[in-house]
Amino acid sequence: MNMMALGMFVFSLPTLAYQEQQRKSGWRHARSGRVGAIDATQFLGRENDKISLSGAAYAELMAGRASLDQLRDMAAEGKAWPLVDGTGRVHGAFVITDIDEGLKEFFPDGTPRKIDFAIELLEVARDTGVAT
Repeated sequence: MNMMALGMFVFSLPTLAYQEQQRKSGWRHARSGRVGAIDATQFLGRENDKISLSGAAYAELMAGRASLDQLRDMAAEGKAWPLVDGTGRVHGAFVITDIDEGLKEFFPDGTPRKIDFAIELLEVARDTGVAT
C-alpha cells in the first residue's frame, strides 16, 4: 500500500514510511499603522502550504538510506513535483526544502539500524514548471 507519492518517489514500507505528517497553511494580511487606532489590514491571499513528513526507517524493514539519497537527488534538481496521497488526492506541486536525518543503533560495520528523518515540502505555484 502506498502512503503518498512525490513525483515518481513513492512513500511506502519498502521505501520510506513516515509516521507523522503535518501541514501548515497561512493567509497574508498587510498591516498599515494608524494613529490612535488598531492597524488597518488588507487581505493579500494565501501563503504557500508547508508539509512535514517525519518518522524512523529501520534497516530490516526498508531502504531508508537509499530512499533519502533519492529524495536528496530530487531536491538538488530544484524541480516541483506533484504530491498525491494514497487515496488519490492531489495536494499540488511541491519542492523539497529540507531533509534531516539522524543515524542510530549501528551494526558492527557502521551501518545504521535506525534512521530518524524529517522532510520539509513547500507548495509552489502550478505555473512554475512541475516535473513529470
